[in-house]
This record gives sequence, C-alpha cells and structure tokens, in this order.
Amino acid sequence: MNIVFLNTLEKEMGDHSVLSAQISIGEDQGIWSVLWSEPDQAGKLVQDEWYQGLSWDEMLGAFRQGLREKVRFGFRPLVHTDLESAQTLSGKARMSQMLTYYCEENPSEEVYESLRAWRREQAAREGKAPYILATNRVLRMISVFLPQSKDELQQLPGFGEQKTAMYAADVLRLTAEHTRTNGFPLDWVAKRVDTTKFDAWLLAQKEQKLRMELDREVSKRKLLEIVAGGGSLGDLQAVLTMPRRELLLWVEELDREGYDMDPLVEAELISIAEEEQIKAWNAFESEGDRYLKPVLQRLIGTEELKGKELDRAYEWLRLLRLRFRREKENLSAQAAS
Repeated sequence: MNIVFLNTLEKEMGDHSVLSAQISIGEDQGIWSVLWSEPDQAGKLVQDEWYQGLSWDEMLGAFRQGLREKVRFGFRPLVHTDLESAQTLSGKARMSQMLTYYCEENPSEEVYESLRAWRREQAAREGKAPYILATNRVLRMISVFLPQSKDELQQLPGFGEQKTAMYAADVLRLTAEHTRTNGFPLDWVAKRVDTTKFDAWLLAQKEQKLRMELDREVSKRKLLEIVAGGGSLGDLQAVLTMPRRELLLWVEELDREGYDMDPLVEAELISIAEEEQIKAWNAFESEGDRYLKPVLQRLIGTEELKGKELDRAYEWLRLLRLRFRREKENLSAQAAS
C-alpha cells in the first residue's frame, strides 16, 4: 500500500506523559484506506480501519469524522491539515479568498472574455505563456470589480506595480467601456457575502487541494515504480494519462529532488545512435545546458525537423541533459573535495 498522507497526533495524559498516535491515508490499486494507529495499555500498536473503498468522498468523510472524534477526546495533530475548519484564514488572506468567491458567484462573462482575448494577443506578442501576464483568477476580479485607475487596479490581489506599469493602459481601456455599480475600496464585498456559504466554499477548496496533492502523490509513486522497472515515456503516458511534455517536466523536477531517473534516460536513449548522443554531449559542453535550441541547431538545424520528429528530438535531448548535468555536478563535487 502507498501511504499518501500521514500525521502524528498527541494527547496529554494525567500522569504528565504523552500518548502518540498516527492517522494515515493509503492507496492500493485505486482502493483508499484510512487507518488510525494507537498503542494499547501494554504499549502494543493497535490499528483501527476507519475506511476502505473506492469512493474519494466517503474516504474523506470518514477521515474528517474520525479525526474530529479524536480531537474531541484530547488528541492534537502535530501538523494541522486545515480540513477541520474554514476559519483558519484571517486578514488579507481571508479577504483575498472572499473576493475570489464573490467573483465566482457574480461573474461578468462579457468583460472576462474580452480580457482573455487581450491577454492571448499580448502574450503572443511577447512570446510568453498567457498566465504569466495574468491568471484567470485575476482576470475574473478585473471583470467583476471594473477598476478605473492604476490605484484601483493595484488593490486587486495578483496585480502589483510591475504589471500595472506594463498593462494598466490596456486593461483600463477595456474596463472603462463598462459601468459598475460598486466602487473601490472593496470593503463592501464582506457585507454582500453569505459567510456560511463562503466558509463551505473555503472548505471545499481545501479539500480539492488535498485531493490533488494525494492524487499527485499516488501518480508520483506509480511513476517512480515504472521508471525503476525500466519503463519508457510511453509506459508512463499509458498509466498516468498525461501529455509527454508534462511527464518530462515532472521527470526533470524529480531528478532535481534527487530521485534516480537514469533507468528512464537509458530506456529512451537506447534508440538514439551513439554518434548523435556524442554530438549532443559536445554541444552541451560548448553551448551550455540551459537552452536546447542551440544544441539542436548544432546537431541538425530545427528547419529540417517538423512535427513529431522535432518533438522527439527535444525529448531525448532533455533526457540526455539530465545525464549531462549529473555528470557535471559529480565532477564539481570531486574537484571541491
């Protein structure tokens, strides 16, 4: 079983001692389990299974209900999960979430779509990913609250001085075309929001975040198992149903964290001629390993490759770069010692 969540809880006893217990969430071939482990009077660890089944919602419900009971009887988690209360946010963080909630409940689709169109065109001109200019969340806020000045624009979370300087003129030109019913500052939002519904929304957001983290941990363990078994990118894609580009980004991230990705590198490079690999290695040494395009141009030239051939070339170069960087790190470590 893969343990994807583990927390320790402690309870102060009357004799000034502390009783320690653990709660865990595990997954095995799609079956979720929630286990409570606590020592009995003889000190022997006893496991209580709170849930076993396929349903995420039922598993999470059993986890929360059981944890509430243990907290009621004096146990306190060493690491808070934020699942038991939506009241943990305060100040600016809570207000920021409240603005997001208000915008979801009161969307302005026409303005939002016009902002998205502007972002798409501007990102293309700058050669950047659209979310770097502004996230969907920020565009939602702009579309609902309709700032009319740079000062008002900067009052929205996520739109600081730099972005205001770069994009305020374009954004304000779009918002000026629409009439708003409420202005800035946005203190009035708190009075318009149903706090009970807002707290329920907050809790749902936290549960969704936890689910994504648990799902990612399960996928990570599957990825590592496939890699350790000599699997290829195709094997990873078949099991994890992720685009190959996203898988490569994740592989690079895990490599930086110290996980052994060499079996995957070996599995993918076996189909690449040794002569090509040597040329690429030399290109990394002369061009550096930050960017792949100069390396590829040294090998063959991007204009001679298109579509899947070009994608495949970038794939094996990224994997070879992992090996090149590790070799460089090892040489640096040896030189330092």
